[in-house]
Amino acid sequence: MTHTYSDRELAAMMADIESELVERKQSLRMTRGTRQGPIEKIRQAVCAFANDLPGHRCPGVVFVGVRDDGTPSGIEVTDRLLQRLADIKTDGNTLPPPAMSVTKRTLAGCDVAVVTVQPSDAPPVRARGQIWIRVGPRRAIANAQDERILNERRRHRDSPFDVQSVYSATLSDLDIRKFEEEYLPRAVDRELLATNDRTTEERLAASKMIRSVDQPTPTVVGLLILGVRPQDFIPGAYIQFLRIAGTEISDEIVDEARCGGPITGQLARLNDKLDAHNRTQIDFTSARREERRSTYPAASLRQISYNAVMHRTYEATNAPVRVSWFDDRVEIISPGGPYGAVTAENFGQPWVADYRNPSLAESMRVLGLVQRFGMGISVARRAMLDNGQPEPSFRIEANWIHCILRARR
Repeated sequence: MTHTYSDRELAAMMADIESELVERKQSLRMTRGTRQGPIEKIRQAVCAFANDLPGHRCPGVVFVGVRDDGTPSGIEVTDRLLQRLADIKTDGNTLPPPAMSVTKRTLAGCDVAVVTVQPSDAPPVRARGQIWIRVGPRRAIANAQDERILNERRRHRDSPFDVQSVYSATLSDLDIRKFEEEYLPRAVDRELLATNDRTTEERLAASKMIRSVDQPTPTVVGLLILGVRPQDFIPGAYIQFLRIAGTEISDEIVDEARCGGPITGQLARLNDKLDAHNRTQIDFTSARREERRSTYPAASLRQISYNAVMHRTYEATNAPVRVSWFDDRVEIISPGGPYGAVTAENFGQPWVADYRNPSLAESMRVLGLVQRFGMGISVARRAMLDNGQPEPSFRIEANWIHCILRARR
């Protein structure tokens, strides 16, 4: 939905400091000693606002005819000036063309040119081949991680990565027996399955494990769920477990495991490690009934770990999910930051959920690995509180999510 600022909003933005949504230019005159003219800098700002890397989902604004301190410079806003600004969209140097408007507005008693740029539905946007982003009040060229985030946002509106084909894989790389004996009976009612005369390829395609019957290429989710050796094709698709004797990452590692294979195998191996290191205290004296309390509630460890596997990014990274067990805490790191409707501000709120890997999420539900979508963190929080421990804490970054569970003492 396109948003339009009122004159009152624009006046407030013009008078405020430059930010991730505001840039000012005094005029279009070339300043002596500079390598780039104002038009090129405005083009870069337009590109950065269109990419909207911070995820404001609000238009960015370039004020032309405004000094750095937010006061009008008093330039004449002519049709020629407005046309030069409008050419940024149509001259072929900014692709895909940004959704922008150029208007003459009277703010603080003076005429100024206002360029309003809507966030792009198809990022990344490039200006002369470079991807520009906004970092606070300044422009910068996107690095590889920034570009990955922008690509993900585009694909959020297109085909998700987990149903894209892995063209180097073949049907022989999928465990068809597991699909027919374990997955299908859970996914489809047994009576319906018995009367269904579809071929195995048709069933695989319907489950999104392969691209289509005519093109039986395994998908990402097909390899993650049914893959014989999925890490041959998706190298980062595993869980790294470490048990560290101490509280620092540099302390002695006393146990470690690389939990590979399909996701069911990864989580089973991880659960074995978590159960082996979890300690249960039995209290016979303080209550009438025997009470058992573990260092960590199993529900919290599982919910956070399963969420990390389900919601992580599998695209353009070789990083695994990392589970590090220290003497005083467990840290779980998942590659990939918030996605879609989930932001750093609403992360973890009940029923606030979006799916970077929707087909993987559905497959994990079919296999009984998750039950209620959007409730995993709430369940983990409740289990920790019931066990007499603080809630899990989260650090949300653009490229990863870091969770800490504190040990019960």
